[in-house]
Amino acid sequence: MERKPRSRCRNLNIAQGLNTSINPAIIVNSSHPLSLIAEASCDGPTAGSPSSFWRELITHNGAAVQLGGASFTVFRNVVDDFGADNSGNSDASGAINNAIGNGDRYGNGVTTRPAYVYVPAGTYKISNQVNMLVNTFLVGDPLNMPTFVADSSLGSNPVIQGFDNSAQSTTNFYIGIRNINIDTTSISISITAVGLNWAVSQGCSLFNVNFNMPDSSSHIGITMDAFSTSGDNEGGGSGTLISDCTFTGGAIGIQLSNQQYHFKGLTFNGCNTGVFIDHVFVASFQDITFENCNYGIDMSSSFNIGAISLIDSSISSCNAGIFTAVTGSGEGSIVIDNFNVGGGVTTVLSSSSSSALLTGSVTAGNTWVMGNENPQNFQSGKTYPITRPSALLSGGNYYTKKQPQYETYDISQFVNVKSVSGFTVYGDNVHDDSAAINAILAANANCKIVYFPQGIYKVMSTIVVPPGSRIVGDVYSSISGVGSNFFNDASPIPVVQVGQPGDTGVVEISDMIFTVADVLQGAIILEVNMAGNPGDVSFHNSHLRVGGTADTLVNTNCGGDDTSDCKAAFAMLHVTSSASPYIENMWGWTADHSLDGGPAQNIATGRGALIESTKGAWLVGTAFEHNTLYQYNLNNAQNVFIGMQQTETAYWQGIGTAEQAPQPWAALSQFGDPTFSNCGTTGDSGNAQCFMGFAQHMSSSSNIVIHGSAFWVFFNDMTDGSFSNAGCPNHNNICQENAVFISTTSDLFWYNLLTKSTTNMIFDGGIVTATQVNNPGGWEGSVPGVIAAYLKDSGVASAQ
Repeated sequence: MERKPRSRCRNLNIAQGLNTSINPAIIVNSSHPLSLIAEASCDGPTAGSPSSFWRELITHNGAAVQLGGASFTVFRNVVDDFGADNSGNSDASGAINNAIGNGDRYGNGVTTRPAYVYVPAGTYKISNQVNMLVNTFLVGDPLNMPTFVADSSLGSNPVIQGFDNSAQSTTNFYIGIRNINIDTTSISISITAVGLNWAVSQGCSLFNVNFNMPDSSSHIGITMDAFSTSGDNEGGGSGTLISDCTFTGGAIGIQLSNQQYHFKGLTFNGCNTGVFIDHVFVASFQDITFENCNYGIDMSSSFNIGAISLIDSSISSCNAGIFTAVTGSGEGSIVIDNFNVGGGVTTVLSSSSSSALLTGSVTAGNTWVMGNENPQNFQSGKTYPITRPSALLSGGNYYTKKQPQYETYDISQFVNVKSVSGFTVYGDNVHDDSAAINAILAANANCKIVYFPQGIYKVMSTIVVPPGSRIVGDVYSSISGVGSNFFNDASPIPVVQVGQPGDTGVVEISDMIFTVADVLQGAIILEVNMAGNPGDVSFHNSHLRVGGTADTLVNTNCGGDDTSDCKAAFAMLHVTSSASPYIENMWGWTADHSLDGGPAQNIATGRGALIESTKGAWLVGTAFEHNTLYQYNLNNAQNVFIGMQQTETAYWQGIGTAEQAPQPWAALSQFGDPTFSNCGTTGDSGNAQCFMGFAQHMSSSSNIVIHGSAFWVFFNDMTDGSFSNAGCPNHNNICQENAVFISTTSDLFWYNLLTKSTTNMIFDGGIVTATQVNNPGGWEGSVPGVIAAYLKDSGVASAQ
């Protein structure tokens, strides 16, 4: 039963914790009355049948305040503001590109001013490709999705060029496309027409897009081709999540070329091949439907394919589910975890012998593994039992949730934080907005959906998100902590706190960024305490960031080689033992470079994601990078599902660095920190590659299921922004000693664990249990490793 939220306003001191002497640029917001807003008593918000999408009607009073554009228009309607023809009679691509292009470049970086480009219902003739830019959303009306119809003159150019070639594919961040039908049926079936070229990386959002292609054609729904302005191929990017899209007809639904990806909720119907893999190091496919095809997934390409997982999916009226080469090593590993296979379909088919490697369904409670199963035994195809924690399931499958857009809610069900009568919320990265935001959230819990228009909302006190809150931003509206409240690393506090311990109810947060405006060694950027039914507490396309942008002093104050002067945040994310969140498409980035121009970013954020949940937690398509002690830490955790996690070790660590982990931080047992005691004595210059942040630290945990781990390390002691030492060529292409540390853990089912440039893949129970040299596969031209199934701590007898 959902507990009614307790009052958060009753004892609120408007001036509590505000100290303007800390930074003269911070102005205390005292424009609102000192009388407190009474907590709302209504039950809501209430869904209905609106005739218009609320985003068309709400006041658009956001601003790109820090990027030289206080008067810059963030929201632009391609029809009303730019005259796009939505009747389908004349070309609309010019007007759409004008709307996108108004998000012009800032400074000498690659960031554009944020642009929310809205496409009303209708048919849009596309004669020239639509060109996306970094920091831009292209969003259709979800109530009546617009259709982009490719004109025959478009040829093989994509309908939407999602790759912004002003940046590398691996720095194409913060781009979003949703609620659009893409139709290529007017182009000849003999031409390799393309719906979307999506060569992008972390922090990008692609969902609720439908691709309609003619049957028996050469058309492709999604490609991932990144070519620079000089014509060089840059690879397909470093992706995180594509979800809830459909692909009809054509030769290929998705032509995959990327470092890693999680695919969720996709339907392929009538595609000759659902997914053709050019290359990928690790990919997880969850809740996928294949119908009327030749192959569901074709991974027969000889170009690097590390490992894939297929989870809670189905196939019917096709020749084979997976068409694959058999390497006899970690390369090309496959894990199948619950796959319903229709009659006449070969489950896994060999591309070399045309023989069946597997027939029939793989039922829930079993996994089929082809690849290296710990301890370093290649399996040509073996079935293992798996214990699926009941707390993680819905209808027998691992729980998933689609990002809410609130399209069934009338405009009356929303409140804009910058338009609340009696309160002034600035969002200008100057005034302190914390007291006003807290009062508005408390007043609207279980009542209204709270909209944060584009802006940077500086806060000097913790933002408390009470049960019953639904929060949605623009193109990453930001809440940024600052001030003395967040200085004490002996007693860290959250910038944003979702619920108090023991709270239950609903909280949904979408399209937001949480960050710090200065070096704040006592700041936990996001703390989650709330629980509820599966999916009640959820985060979608919301990200955590430290440094790297012009709005924070970390961008300019953390360029030195010595990171002890830049303990910029205590931790990025803390999911406490009382919490039960669903987290989808979250990137926790301690910046390795500046997006807006600035010095090298040598930032010592203490911790990445600390997960201590016991009631059920889902991390679906997440990434945490460049933190000091670890990127992920499962500490006393239970009932956790992870679908594709991606990490990079801090570039400034390793041989030659001024600090060795846990330095410049202290290891704190109350937070389950690693001590690095396995490395010997801190300061041992001969063992510096051991004193580096773990990709995954895990202790005293149980009932853990992981499908897809992309653990990458590229540098040692790269503090000057130079890429000349990429891959550690002076150290036999090894950059780190240990990727994973495990202690006292049980019922761990870990599938498709991949590493790059690391000696030991897993250090478990005080010993090395898996090394890269014994598990080759994955990254080309470097030292990679692939483990298809790590079952040592699972209790599976046959795996011991």
